[in-house]
Amino acid sequence: MRQNVSKRTILLLGATGRTGRHVVARGGGAGHAVVALVRREGTFAPESGVREVAWTGVSDGAGLRDALEGVDVVISALGGSATGVTTVCTDAMRTLVPAMTAAGVPRLIAVSAHGARETHDRSLYARAVWSRVGEKMADKESMEPLIAASRLDWTIVRPPMLRDGPATGAYRTGEDLPIRLWHFIGRADLADFLVREAEEPHYVRRYPRIRR
Repeated sequence: MRQNVSKRTILLLGATGRTGRHVVARGGGAGHAVVALVRREGTFAPESGVREVAWTGVSDGAGLRDALEGVDVVISALGGSATGVTTVCTDAMRTLVPAMTAAGVPRLIAVSAHGARETHDRSLYARAVWSRVGEKMADKESMEPLIAASRLDWTIVRPPMLRDGPATGAYRTGEDLPIRLWHFIGRADLADFLVREAEEPHYVRRYPRIRR
């Protein structure tokens, strides 16, 4: 049985995305206060308990400063557009990292992808994912050094292919976990891991992988 953990105030980037909505549900269900950065307030139903903060875009430092007040941990579930060139993750970190540093919020958990940086190798998995969503992978790859060079207590999570479906709890994590072409992780299970890492840090300044 898990020990009781203290409640956190979690600021979530990418709250309206397919992974982000699972993080909202998982965090709120565990009793944490969830602050969602949104383009327009009113995205989440009032009964969800989510506090929304308008964020006009990834360069909106003023919006971030307001949102970071009273926050314990930041989770970024930003993903970028499905096709075409995107720099949303990189641009967001250029704004977020200095804002967190100035606000004295040290804990950042960011979703990247297996196949970035040193895992961008000659494996079948890396070759396949770069051929399919290379623009998104390039964004993740340029995002990571901005986080790693900071003084924050960061965790960069590198999942393989994401799928929809209910949470199972049947997943594995580890820095050297083998990722093959057929491996995947459900978004609900990824959200579970992100919230658990927010509750009890196990991978500070590390790059965990996660898969079924």
